[in-house]
Amino acid sequence: MKSEIRFKDREHLAFYNKVLKQTRKDDPYHKAFFYVVGISSDTRNNIQKIFGFEEDCIRPDCINDGWQTSGTERITRLAFNLWNGWNTDGYATPYDLFDCEFAPYFMEGIRLRYPEYCRELESQPPKWER
Repeated sequence: MKSEIRFKDREHLAFYNKVLKQTRKDDPYHKAFFYVVGISSDTRNNIQKIFGFEEDCIRPDCINDGWQTSGTERITRLAFNLWNGWNTDGYATPYDLFDCEFAPYFMEGIRLRYPEYCRELESQPPKWER
């Protein structure tokens, strides 16, 4: 059974659908990246600084932009890490990223990026408990 994606608000959902349609990509990389970037209005409003649509690539230099806050920096870092493992300065650990209000949505992004590993567990007890 496939779980529904949980969005923070209507704007998050609208952004996600808009950019996936714009990119015409339906793979886990794009889904996870745009889901995570869409969490905050600040990252949504700065998407052109975060992602190069023509080149289909991330723009890591935006981490140092003046519009970034501690929360948007966490969003951007996780999105980059889910895109291609980006972690050039070592600040992409769970401790660095998940200590914020966006953590539940970060988990959704991880689930979108790794659907083969983040499937729903069976409702019956594991064999070793029977």
